[in-house]
Amino acid sequence: MLKCREDLHNIRSLYQARLARQKVKILICAGTACVANGSLALYDTFMKLIEEKGINCAVDLEHEPEGEPIGVKKSGCHGFCEMGPLVRIEPKGYLYVKVKPEDCAEILEASVVNDTCVERLTYHKGGESHKHQESIPFYRQQKRVVLEHCGHIDATSIGEYIANGGYLALEKALFEMTPDEVLQEVEISNLRGRGGGGFPTARKWSQVKRQKAENKYIVCNGDEGDPGAFMDRSVMESDPHKMLEGMILAAYTCGARNGYIYVRAEYPLAVTRLGIAIDQAKELGLLGDHILGTDLCFDIKISRGAGAFVCGEGSALTASIEGKRGMPRVKPPRTVEHGLFDSPTVLNNVETFANVPAIITNGGQWFRGIGPENSPGTKAFALTGNIMNTGLIEVAMGTTLREVIYDIGGGMRDGAEFKAVQIGGPSGGCLTKEHLDLPLDFDNLKKVGAMIGSGGLVVMDDHTCMVEVARFFMSFTQNESCGKCVPCREGTKRMLEILERIVAGNGEPGDIGLLEELAETISATALCGLGKTAASPVLSTIKYFRDEYEAHIFDKRCPTKTCQKLRKIYIDASLCKGCSKCARNCPVGAITGQVKSPFVINGAKCIKCGACVEACAFHAVKED
Repeated sequence: MLKCREDLHNIRSLYQARLARQKVKILICAGTACVANGSLALYDTFMKLIEEKGINCAVDLEHEPEGEPIGVKKSGCHGFCEMGPLVRIEPKGYLYVKVKPEDCAEILEASVVNDTCVERLTYHKGGESHKHQESIPFYRQQKRVVLEHCGHIDATSIGEYIANGGYLALEKALFEMTPDEVLQEVEISNLRGRGGGGFPTARKWSQVKRQKAENKYIVCNGDEGDPGAFMDRSVMESDPHKMLEGMILAAYTCGARNGYIYVRAEYPLAVTRLGIAIDQAKELGLLGDHILGTDLCFDIKISRGAGAFVCGEGSALTASIEGKRGMPRVKPPRTVEHGLFDSPTVLNNVETFANVPAIITNGGQWFRGIGPENSPGTKAFALTGNIMNTGLIEVAMGTTLREVIYDIGGGMRDGAEFKAVQIGGPSGGCLTKEHLDLPLDFDNLKKVGAMIGSGGLVVMDDHTCMVEVARFFMSFTQNESCGKCVPCREGTKRMLEILERIVAGNGEPGDIGLLEELAETISATALCGLGKTAASPVLSTIKYFRDEYEAHIFDKRCPTKTCQKLRKIYIDASLCKGCSKCARNCPVGAITGQVKSPFVINGAKCIKCGACVEACAFHAVKED
């Protein structure tokens, strides 16, 4: 139990000394993506080989053996998910990609025993082997602040976090700064909420701070319901103490005694590691009563959500924590005045809190020096879709879409052309080729009708049907509507019905105008942010890809041949050899004919599954 500042200094020195004795460290990515890809088998294999060879080994700093052990660690997400499972060897900085259990012996012999690199397991691009993580284009253009430790420390060790500068910001705040001075640094930094709205963090904290209330709460929104988004999940899994430290700093600033982390139950690994981190912090006295011997008393609990997208909204989230149905309420009053248990509440997302320790340690001006003046700092994005390098990235605000997609993401797959990117999830909008040089920040995206949102980037190529994209996001939003207000409950349902008719080939001439009219009404009258932004993907796709809507409605044709019910499949009699393979592969018996004579497709029976197209060896089955 740490009872004073000196105790924290002493344990930091102890952990740093132990870490320094580990001359070689094997960091195995144990983020969700790599775990799903078999990385835990790598950890087990390394441990078995190390035991067989009798090598002195350390698995955590809290129980360090004597001598100079090698460190074997389950790290958090390295970010380069496309290339997982990933293994990093320090201090050389070797990064091995797509590692299999049978590669572990070679890595151990080469990189641990002989201090050499296994080049065949490194990332290769353009005939060049990238031995070190920092030289890989995916990493080279990133600016990591929130993700600084992700993939570089043991995700379950408070010792490693402290040894790498963890809780320095808390120490500085408690012993060198008043709550007003902490708030001032956050205000100088101009940190804006990373959950989507971009609301100034200091303004929210100051509103809670000035409330005269017996109880105040700090709540972290780790719900993250956007399709394709996993930034917050990765921080909670990889560096949970950074987020906890940010919450403790908020409690010190605002005078709160209790905090909650609202995280979806579909994030079991994040829930587990958050629980471990909270227990470790309590054991050392960094959570609980009289933290580090001061008057600060603050505790944190985890509240698991059931996966309702609407619970990302503040009042719905706090209602869910209270055990009620997660439904938004009319505002005002706002959460900063009457939030959790009707008390003043600071509600920020994971990434926002994770930025605070670095701001307090380095100063608000340091943070403000990164990115543009009105949107300073960095932003983590989940890069997914039809792109070469999918994964978790962090870049300075103001980085262009072109840099993200081509320099970091490596461009499109299979020689396809970039078409659009959906940014901000179901609440966001599409960016197209004309936006490739648009700086990604709050203000520039707002000007073009999009938003950063929590940070999901779904990249689409020229084979993507934008009408189907709009239908997908509207389906998601309609399913997630809580149903409390009529505009969202009924309006999104009507919009979805129209979109489903269009992709089914039953679109009508007035559908586009009706979609726009419904979108305007829903946006103006819905109760919460889910409803107000529900139509954004539809409006942006109509704006930039109106011709695709018109092709579906008037020509009964999907330009990308994505919409199954609009596919037109026929057999070219001049190419058909009468082999009957197409008929044998048809699941509904829609193809008939005589062997050695051209076969025909019965359009009334054809379900347009495309099985015949794939089966034909003579390319006689065509798709128009």
